[in-house]
Amino acid sequence: MSVNLAIIYYSSTGTVHSLAEAAAEGAEKAGAEVRLRKAAETAPAEAIGARPEWARHLEETARVAEAVHDDLTWADAVLFGTPTRFGNPAGQLRAFIDSTGPLWFRGGLADKVYSAFTASNTAHGGQESTLLALANTFYHWGGIIVPPGYTDPVQFRTGNPYGTSHVTADGSPGEDVLQAARHQARRVVETAARLKAGRAAV
Repeated sequence: MSVNLAIIYYSSTGTVHSLAEAAAEGAEKAGAEVRLRKAAETAPAEAIGARPEWARHLEETARVAEAVHDDLTWADAVLFGTPTRFGNPAGQLRAFIDSTGPLWFRGGLADKVYSAFTASNTAHGGQESTLLALANTFYHWGGIIVPPGYTDPVQFRTGNPYGTSHVTADGSPGEDVLQAARHQARRVVETAARLKAGRAAV
């Protein structure tokens, strides 16, 4: 059964964007229709301009559409991606999530499959707490949380059962991390397909 997957992410310098693209690739190979969407940039121009890689990434991803509530309504499953900010999701992604109150109030976010991925500058930079913080939102939405767990050998090499994560100090995401993102997306799509088929059979 066909699944609609929205991948909604924020990335300042490109790491999380790379993970989002890998997730989209994995989801499409699993048969999903994918919307890749970014959270709107809210940082002041002077902050962006102070980091050439940030300004460059913003320009390079100008073609990526910004997330809107319709992306959540359309989706059977949603993957959120964010860098960690002091152990929490980035403010840009939170701003989008915090705008969804009316949709939540109408029950429009319930019974969908949710999962998340992240990156931090250091190995102990709050990756797991960031993913758990996003899960708190999914609980409130009445979502069905699907983590990668240790359901593929790549998870034993990347080491995060909560969601794909990467340490940016190690450089760009390597093949193991990208494969973990593909696996996580595939698992989300396959779970959402089973749920959708089961509901259709009732």
